[in-house]
Amino acid sequence: MAIDDPVNSPKHYTQGEMEVITAIEGLGLDYHQGNVVKYVSRYRYKGGIQDLKKAKWYIDRLIFIEEERAKQHYRSMV
Repeated sequence: MAIDDPVNSPKHYTQGEMEVITAIEGLGLDYHQGNVVKYVSRYRYKGGIQDLKKAKWYIDRLIFIEEERAKQHYRSMV
């Protein structure tokens, strides 16, 4: 059962077997990736559809960043 500590262990981040921050850090995710995990993991317990839209925003941003990185890589090869 999740303990509600709104600062250190908010309920919406402690619904599974580990806190979301532990998973994010354990996987070595960057800011954008971590926010995707954060918003998807909490949407049913806190922000609903708005959290899914936030996760989508970060996914779209990640796609943009990776596309730009690929373009730069391609340009350096030509």
